[in-house]
Amino acid sequence: MGSVDAANGSASGKKPTVIFVLGGPGSGKGTQCAYIVEHFGYTHLSAGDLLRAEIKSGSANGTMIQNMIKEGKIVPSEVTIKLLQKAIQENGNDKFLIDGFPRNEENRAAFEKVTEIEPKFVLFFDCPEEEMEKRLLGRNQGREDDNIETIRKRFKVFLESSLPVIQYYEAKGKVRKINAAKPIEAVFEEVKEIFSPEVEKVEA
Repeated sequence: MGSVDAANGSASGKKPTVIFVLGGPGSGKGTQCAYIVEHFGYTHLSAGDLLRAEIKSGSANGTMIQNMIKEGKIVPSEVTIKLLQKAIQENGNDKFLIDGFPRNEENRAAFEKVTEIEPKFVLFFDCPEEEMEKRLLGRNQGREDDNIETIRKRFKVFLESSLPVIQYYEAKGKVRKINAAKPIEAVFEEVKEIFSPEVEKVEA
């Protein structure tokens, strides 16, 4: 038997470890998530990917999500949270990176209320706007939304909506801020320092 974490133990079994991963467009968080999965055995859940997969599945829920997006409406927190919750329950792993969520304070409060899970910490990839612009314009993989105006707008939206979330967790001492302007390897060195003390993969 592995070690039992008394603080986390509950009658319904141990709650999973959840880490929220936040960072603006072009902060490189997707790449870092892939590294964390590979080195530390987490499961990466992207709210956006789950919504897209649900739409693709053709379920009634998927159709509803698709229609809301088409009409430019924001998908309600509850819908995204239920998808995240289902993915966590069906996965079998007990540690998850939740990427690009919570996008705002309302998301955050709803997640904790619905799942009764509080994140272990929030990994925040902090990257200055100039660096993000450089990266997004540089990679321009035919994404029409990667022009300078749109990039600035996306960055502004990210800051306005995500900052209250970051401040909330900062007050609880739960934010691990990473300087994401550095090269990928250097950023991962910082990430490793955060994860290494607690979750080195145990060799069987």
